[in-house]
Amino acid sequence: MIEFGKLSVVATPIGNFSDFSPRGIETLQNADFIACEDTRVSAKLLGKFGIKKPLLSYYKPKEQEKSSKIIELLLEGKNIALISDAGMPCISDPGYILVKKCYESGITVETIPGCNAAVSAVAVSGIDAARFVFEGFLPVEKKERAERLNEIKGLSHAIVFYEAPHKLKQTISDLIEFLGGERNAAICRELTKIHEETVRGTLGELDRYYSENEPRGEFVIVVEGKENKREKLSISEAVRIARELVEKGEKPNAACKEAAEISGISKREIYSALLDDKSE
Repeated sequence: MIEFGKLSVVATPIGNFSDFSPRGIETLQNADFIACEDTRVSAKLLGKFGIKKPLLSYYKPKEQEKSSKIIELLLEGKNIALISDAGMPCISDPGYILVKKCYESGITVETIPGCNAAVSAVAVSGIDAARFVFEGFLPVEKKERAERLNEIKGLSHAIVFYEAPHKLKQTISDLIEFLGGERNAAICRELTKIHEETVRGTLGELDRYYSENEPRGEFVIVVEGKENKREKLSISEAVRIARELVEKGEKPNAACKEAAEISGISKREIYSALLDDKSE
C-alpha cells in the first residue's frame, strides 16, 4: 500500500538569502518536487544553495489545474515543497487552494516558518500593533476598493497593506480619503534588502513625502487603528449630554463639541440631532 506524500509549505527569503532557515533548505533538499510560483525566480534561490530538484509551476491563474496535478503526485507518495517568489506561500501568494485540497484528500501538510513581509513591517513600524488586520493588496476596481476601505476605516487596531511602487501614491491618496490624513502610518520598502527604508508620519505627511520622492521597490504600509479613547455612546446619549449642557447655559455649538469629546460621536452629527430634537 502506497503511503501518501507530505506537502511542506516553506517560507523563503524576502530579499536577503541569508535569512533562509536551515530547516527550509533541508526541506527543499529532501523534497521529490518543488512547486513554485515562478520557476525563473526560484531557480536563483535554489542555485544559491545548490538544490537541484524537479520544479512544478504553480501560480494563481492556474491554481485549480496545477493543484490537481500536485495532489496526484502526493497521493502517489511523493513529498512536495511549496514555495513562493518571496515570503510565506498562501499569504497574498498562491497556495490556499492546494493546501485545502490536501486536507480534503487526507494528505499531511506542514509549515516551515520564516520570512514574512507583513509581520516584519509591523515589527519595525513603531505603530501599536498588538492587534492588527492584514489586508494585503487592495482591490483594483474603484467601487470594490471603496467598499473595502469603508469596511476597515473604523477598525481600532492597526491595518497592514501591500503595494507596488507604481500604485503607492494613489493608495496613500485613497487612505487619506477614507481614513483621514491625520492617521499615523509607517511605509516600509525593500525589507531585508540593501535599500531597506521605513518612513513614518501621518498619511498626509507621507503623501507629501512621496510627491517629492518617487516610489521604488516593494512596499508594506502599516496604518494605526482609529483612536477610541473612550467607549462610544449612542447618539441619543450624546444628544442628552449636549441638551443638559445647553440647559446649564452652554451655547449649542460648545455643548455639542463637549458632547462629541465625551461620546466619541462627531460634533456635526450631535448638532444635527440636537436641532431635530428641538424642532420636535
